[in-house]
Amino acid sequence: MNLKTFPSKITFLIVCTLFFVAPGCAPAMDCSNLRADEACTRVLFIGNSYTYVNDLPATFVNLARSNGHKTEVGMSAQGGWMLSDHVKSADTIAKINSEKWNFVVLQEQSEVPAIPSSRQQEMYPAALQLVGDIEAISAKPIFFITWAHRDGLPASGMPDYESMQAQIDNGYIITAQAFNLPLAPVGVAWQTVRNLYPQINLWQADGSHPTEEGTYLAACVFYADIFQHSPEGLSYRGNLPADTAQALQKAAADTVSNGQWGIP
Repeated sequence: MNLKTFPSKITFLIVCTLFFVAPGCAPAMDCSNLRADEACTRVLFIGNSYTYVNDLPATFVNLARSNGHKTEVGMSAQGGWMLSDHVKSADTIAKINSEKWNFVVLQEQSEVPAIPSSRQQEMYPAALQLVGDIEAISAKPIFFITWAHRDGLPASGMPDYESMQAQIDNGYIITAQAFNLPLAPVGVAWQTVRNLYPQINLWQADGSHPTEEGTYLAACVFYADIFQHSPEGLSYRGNLPADTAQALQKAAADTVSNGQWGIP
C-alpha cells in the first residue's frame, strides 16, 4: 500500500486536546456542525491498559486534528481485560452501538495472542462475536497488533522479546486473516524502533506498559493505517522532543507502507 506524503509545511494546525480547548487554540476538529462536503472519521478503541495508559485515543485524535482531519474517538478499556471480557460487558456493547463508528479497534490482552491455546479458546470466539457486532453497525474492525513484553514470556516458552513478538504477530495475523480484516501493525513498528533507535525507551519500568513514546508510536501507526497518509511532518508531538517524534513518525510510516495490512 502506498502512503501519500504530506507537504512539509502544514498550513492548518490544531493543537487542542480531545477534552478541552486551550486558551488561544482553534476550535476542536470534532464532527459537530459538519458541512455537506466534509467527512468525519470516528474511531472506537476497545482494549485494556495498553490502550488507556497515556490515552492512546486522545493521542491519535490530536495527530489527526493537527492535519485538519475531523475526527472523533471513543474508548472502552479496563485493566487486564481480554476481548472475552468485552463480549460480556454491557458497557462495551452499548459503546459499539452508541455512534456511527467508521473503525473499531480490537486490542487483546497482551499475552493471549502469543499462546496458541489461549488464542483458540479465548481470542477467536470473542473476536467472532465482536466482529459480528461491529459489522452490524457498518463499521470496520481493526486488529491492534500489540508489542511484546521487554523480557518475553519465559513461562510460556518465549524467553525474550523477539520470540514473544514473533508469536504475537503470528497470532494477530492468523486471526485477522480468518476474518479477512485489517491490522494495525504497532508491534511491528515497535520492533523497528527497538532495532533502529535503541535510545528511545518504549516500555515503562514494568517492561510491559508503554511510555509516552510507545503510545505516540502506536498512535502514528493508527494514523498511517486509517488515513493512508504518512504521519511524517505532523506538528503534534505531545511532550516529546522533535527528533524523537520524527523518528517515531518515520518508523510508523515505513511499517505501514512496507506491509499488506488490509486497509485499502
